Amino acid sequence: MSGGWQGSTRKTRLPSNWTSQIRPAAHARNPQHICHLCGQPGGDYLDHKNPGDDHSLDNLDWAHDKVPPHCHRYKSSREGHAAKAANPRPGRRRPGEKHPGLL
Repeated sequence: MSGGWQGSTRKTRLPSNWTSQIRPAAHARNPQHICHLCGQPGGDYLDHKNPGDDHSLDNLDWAHDKVPPHCHRYKSSREGHAAKAANPRPGRRRPGEKHPGLL
């Protein structure tokens, strides 16, 4: 299976008070879950506005993920593609061999 959260350590890097304090505080600050990406209500995913492990309330807000318009999925995809482009893996092709008749 490619993509998704396979091999991710993201969940284990969340602070221990994520569900008991941080999520409720984010809900209290934005009870209608207005998506910080499109401005529409109904965000269903608490998103880190800036990539990384900054779990402060200033860096957290709601975004649409499982419900249209899927703003969080598109944002995460863009971030992933940008990270991959910034750190390309070396090619996997072997160097071409010379034709035996040309040796």
